Amino acid sequence: MYRRTEELRNRRTERHVGRRRERALLVGVRLKSRQKPLWSFEESLNELGDLAASAGAHVVARMKQRLAKPANTYVGKGKLQELREVVQYRDVRTVICDDELTPTQQRNLENALGGGRPDAQAPDAQVKVIDRTALILDVFAQRARTREGRLQVELAQHEYLLPRLAGQWSHLERLGGGIGTRGPGETQIETDRRLVRDRILRLKKSLDDVRRHRRGYRARRREMRLPVASLVGYTNAGKSTLLNNLTGAGVLAEDRLFSTLDPVTRKVRLPSGRTVLVSDTVGFIQKLPTSLVAAFRATLEEIEESTLIVHVLDITRPNAAEQAHVVTGILDDMGLADRPQILVLNKIDLLPEFEVLDSLVDEDDRVVFASAQTGEGVGHLLSEIDDVLSRSDAAVLA
Repeated sequence: MYRRTEELRNRRTERHVGRRRERALLVGVRLKSRQKPLWSFEESLNELGDLAASAGAHVVARMKQRLAKPANTYVGKGKLQELREVVQYRDVRTVICDDELTPTQQRNLENALGGGRPDAQAPDAQVKVIDRTALILDVFAQRARTREGRLQVELAQHEYLLPRLAGQWSHLERLGGGIGTRGPGETQIETDRRLVRDRILRLKKSLDDVRRHRRGYRARRREMRLPVASLVGYTNAGKSTLLNNLTGAGVLAEDRLFSTLDPVTRKVRLPSGRTVLVSDTVGFIQKLPTSLVAAFRATLEEIEESTLIVHVLDITRPNAAEQAHVVTGILDDMGLADRPQILVLNKIDLLPEFEVLDSLVDEDDRVVFASAQTGEGVGHLLSEIDDVLSRSDAAVLA
């Protein structure tokens, strides 16, 4: 009796909390493999939940499954039936998958869940299926403030949408093939594809103009011989807070994923008296969509032009080693593995006693323990930046 009463109370609370937000269900699938994955099921779904919350969703349930091979509905048949029941019982409007779905998987899963609700024929009762990529794009769209940021996000959204347009017009398709089957659905799909392709071309042209402007800015910067230190790291590691502490930049810094998206660069005077430009960049995340990396090429070029890289890592995270691995992997893919780096183990004020994991630090790493919030260790970081730049100058003169 107590359990039933508690369950009803929890459901009433969920309905009250989620009344103004989309009620979402998280779904994760992992293929059976001999190789142990870097991220556990729970860690990946927890991060997906954080992304969903950042987008404004209210997560009411989560499901996971291990499969021997990929399924055309993302989950297996047995789990699909369970998914239908949960969607109906928990009044779910949005199903969020922890991987990038193929257009076929997304369409099949939406069709399968269309009958999961008793009133599924009602237009507002349809269950929406999105994947991790679409969720990240949605969060980015909310965070972009500058024209450049909005252009980059819109380009990634259109490139993601293009191969998925067929599913948008399934209600106009006719069964069969050959003569007599090329109806209004196909006509509308082709029209939309042409419009999206044209928009992609215009966006790329606009971003090329942005890149030319940035190249001109970097050329003037090189003429002034101003070194650049880029702050990189996993999302929500504290990069913006650190930039504010170093420069008083006043950048928005919140405890949520991708609180800031647009890059900010400020001057900082080092202990030796020399000036360095410190640049805050977009945060990284596991399973970062390739379309998003391509769209943000103009922004990521700022990192490629850096004299040194300051890798900010949230030491309070239980999966800090995994987050560090994601960041170093992306830097390696960008060809920056040999660029001078300083590792900042951030948020030490939240750990009364801490140990540095062997998986986080190598013998040759320059490591700074710091708190971007309180300012502890910031002076040491400036000294380390000064020393790295001095050594770089000496190497050039030699």
